[in-house]
Order: sequence, then structure tokens, then C-alpha cells
Amino acid sequence: MIIYILFILGFVILIKGADMLVDGSSSLARRFGISDIVIGLTIVSMGTSAPELVVNVIASLNGNSEIAVGNILGSNIVNIFFILGISAVIFPLTVKRNTTYKEIPFALLASLVILFLCNDMLFDYEDKAVLSTGDGLVLLGFFSIFIYYIFAIAKAETATDSDVVPIPLKKAVLFIALGLTGLIFGGKWIVDGAVVMASGMGVSESLIGLTIVAIGTSLPELATSAVAAYKKNTDIAIGNVVGSNIFNSFWILGCSALINPIPVLQRNNIDFAMNILASVLLFAFLFIGKRHMLERWQGVAFILVYIAYVVYLVQLG
Repeated sequence: MIIYILFILGFVILIKGADMLVDGSSSLARRFGISDIVIGLTIVSMGTSAPELVVNVIASLNGNSEIAVGNILGSNIVNIFFILGISAVIFPLTVKRNTTYKEIPFALLASLVILFLCNDMLFDYEDKAVLSTGDGLVLLGFFSIFIYYIFAIAKAETATDSDVVPIPLKKAVLFIALGLTGLIFGGKWIVDGAVVMASGMGVSESLIGLTIVAIGTSLPELATSAVAAYKKNTDIAIGNVVGSNIFNSFWILGCSALINPIPVLQRNNIDFAMNILASVLLFAFLFIGKRHMLERWQGVAFILVYIAYVVYLVQLG
């Protein structure tokens, strides 16, 4: 009974945590002259990716490879198709030039690198596909390049005028700390409850990882981006999702492979393909209709694609 109570309570804490995180990080960006997109790509995306990190570390230690891989693939797919879709429906998302031509392609690169590393049987003529310790180091190497890029744009970009009302520094830091804490605990309680309920249905670990766990661990991203879109802070809404996908692919999956080599199922290739398709469509949509903007109708299209994908997964079992 307790786990179901925490499951419901998790949603309340998650939404409030997202609200405090957006307020605190936006104010911090204004105070130090840092652009919202940098804050979204770093503080916010790192914080909202914390549940994925926790789940993957535990899954790797326990040898639950299907959950470890499914969680990352599923979360990345949820982030773009479902979360950006909902955010765009709430308020059309204007995407900056750097994000369009650098950060989104970097997220696409991440999905291609994962596809390559997780298909040893196709590229290296091995007997089985394994995300090895060496592969983990490759992923972390790409992540270090991304961090270098973030520091570079942090120096080059400054904050622009916005409707954000600055709050005292100590209060902003407290908001960020409490927001991240709320996201982590809220996300964990929701995932724990969902896994218990899903396990009782007798479905596979892969399906749980790609759907229940992925959606659960992506709830912080959903709450944060939706709240940011509602407040018309589109830089944080976009930066949170793109940054989170890069963190998930390079940092979290890299760390998971270092802890324990991860066997990969060949049937996951459809999920690798959806992961790639998500970034490709996001990039393409920015040149269809209003340039550098994700419009409401495109958000609806993203949501419909995700629903179709989930229906396919459930039928596959």
C-alpha cells in the first residue's frame, strides 16, 4: 500500500520540483549573464537525468541489461516525441541557431554512436553484441567533448532580456537544490510503483525498460519542459530535452558500461532506429513551416508517433 501512496505523492513532488528548478535556474542565468540554453543544457538536464542515472547504475550492478539499455533508448525517444511534443502544444518552441545546427546534430550523433557500438555482430563479426568497458570509455570521451562545447558557448553567449523576475541568489540556489531533490525522489517513487505494477502483469524487462521505466525516469524532463514552455521559457524547454538525451547516451550509458559490460539484444535495433528517427525529425521539423520553430501541429505529430510506437511495443510484448 505504501508504494502506491508514494507513487501518487511522487507526481505532486515532481511537478513542484520542476517549477522550483525552472524558477531557480532561470534567475541564476539572469544574475550571472548566462544564457538560458546553457543552463538548460547543463544544470537542468543533469538534474532531470538523475533518475535515469540511478536506475541504470542499479540495473548494471544487478545485471539487468535489458532495463539498462531500454531505459536510455526509451527515455531518449520519450524526451523528443512525447515531451517536446507536449511542450510545443503548450507553447510553440523557438529554437536558437546554435541548438539547430550544433546541439541537435550532436544528439543525433549520440544515437548513431550507440547504434554502432551496440551492434558488434554487424560491424565486428562477433558472436554477440555487448556494450563493453572500452565502448563505455568511447561514450565518455564523446561526453567530454560535449562538456568542452558547453564551456565554450557559456563564454560566448550572454543572457538576453526576458520576463524572468530575478530572485535573491541564496533563494535561487535553494530553489534549484530543492527542485532537483524533488525531481529525484518524485521520479524514483513513481518508477518504483510503476515497476511493481508492471511486474505483476508478467511483461518482459525490455518492455518495462522501454515504456514504464523510461516514461517514469523521463517525468522530470516532462515536468520541467512543460512548466518552462508554459512560462514561455523555450530555451530551457528545448535545452533540457536535447541536453538530457546527450547526457543519457554518452554519460549514463557510458558509466553503466564501465560498471558492468552490457549484453544487447538484436531486437533492440528497432528502438535504436526510433532513437535516430526522433533526432532526425526534430531537425527536419525546424525547416518545415516556420523556420527554427517547433509548432503546435508538429508537437501533435510527435505525440501521435510516440503513441504508435508504444502500441507496437505492447503488441510485440
